[in-house]
Amino acid sequence: MATVPVRLGDRSYDVLVGPGVRASLAGVVRRLGAQRAAVVSARPAEWVPDTGVETLLLPARDGEQDKTLSTVEALCGEFARFGLTRSDVVVSCGGGTTTDVVGLAAALYHRGVAVVHLPTTLLAQVDASVGGKTAVNLPAGKNLVGAFWQPSAVLCDTDYLSTLPDRELRNGLGEIARCHFIGAPDLRGLPTAEQIAAGVTLKARIVEQDERDAGLRHLLNYGHTLGHALEVATGFALRHGEAVAIGTVFAGRLAGELGRIDQARVDEHLAVVGHYGLATALPADVEPEVLLRQMRRDKKAITGLSFVLDGPAGAELVSDVPPEVVARVLDRMPRERAAGAVRT
Repeated sequence: MATVPVRLGDRSYDVLVGPGVRASLAGVVRRLGAQRAAVVSARPAEWVPDTGVETLLLPARDGEQDKTLSTVEALCGEFARFGLTRSDVVVSCGGGTTTDVVGLAAALYHRGVAVVHLPTTLLAQVDASVGGKTAVNLPAGKNLVGAFWQPSAVLCDTDYLSTLPDRELRNGLGEIARCHFIGAPDLRGLPTAEQIAAGVTLKARIVEQDERDAGLRHLLNYGHTLGHALEVATGFALRHGEAVAIGTVFAGRLAGELGRIDQARVDEHLAVVGHYGLATALPADVEPEVLLRQMRRDKKAITGLSFVLDGPAGAELVSDVPPEVVARVLDRMPRERAAGAVRT
């Protein structure tokens, strides 16, 4: 088991990574002094460990379709009917959309109750459950309504991953691939638990320096500007990690077009993403104009198009990128020829 501390003063917590760590839940609840727990689970009841206290089990669904304010409202209503107080705890069990929705509900209910995450997907374990960002979507875009609310603990039980289909595992690998360009060591070929711990460690060190996304934390959005646009433009047919992988390749091409990196480094983006078996081409039926319009709605786009891009000093946020340059790089991106095929 690996323990990764997230040091944020009185909001500090540990992320546990390894087989069987979900059994630590009752100890975490006891340490918090909670008398009741509301467990929101997108997984079967038997996947949820004993909390050690009176527990309300609420079903959930992973997926963007339930990542809405109405879901948050419904959860808060159930918390109230159960009699949950500010001294109790909320527990999430599921993928990244579940940790996001449950985290936001915990942040809002009684202006904040403790939350513990049991992420069950690779994407949620390596990224979504850590760092305190919670959000839901609006029709206008992804993650537009949210709050910062740090969990009291995150239990990344790698036993959960044995049940995942191949596509869901690849979804998480998209976030691992982007770590290569924001300060992580080369994670290719390492055991999955080590990849998760390395990704969480990188995120923890960044969050400790910039908890509320004022500067350095933008690095964690590498590949996400186009990635989020692709998710929305495809009606979420592309999973988050799949879209981020394509966005990472695009970020390398855009940095090269702007003269920030040489061709070898551009090619490295393609090689790293390709190593993980992820798509590197744009979907054939998504128009660049649609992607440009969606990227202008990105939270980082204050005065114009903004991207986290590689450069001589490493990755950094680059603002006011000329739209014509972005459009040119999008036009030159390879397109899928057919289902499962990628043109290079």
